[in-house]
Amino acid sequence: MKILQLLPFVAALVLAALIVWAAGAGDFMSFGAVLMSDPWGVVTLADLYIGFLLSALIIWFSHARKWVAILWILPLPVLGNVWTGIWFAIHLPRIVRALRDTRGVNTATR
Repeated sequence: MKILQLLPFVAALVLAALIVWAAGAGDFMSFGAVLMSDPWGVVTLADLYIGFLLSALIIWFSHARKWVAILWILPLPVLGNVWTGIWFAIHLPRIVRALRDTRGVNTATR
């Protein structure tokens, strides 16, 4: 499980590194105008924010303490999938256990 947990964490680190690189190498403001003027740019942003919404739903329903869920959800629009990757890296064992339990899979006999 530790190796599986490492995947979303490494993905988050790679994405963070790409963001830092792009921030230094590109002009975000001028590209933002180009992105919003192209239909595929609009689709890309819609896809991104719908993904944030779906991540927020998973986070919301997986936390019993809603204030904790809110603390994880609020940064999503700013930190994006870097934040989602960190959340999954931390919570993946609990999510896997919950999914196995709901399917009736007994992990003790595996």
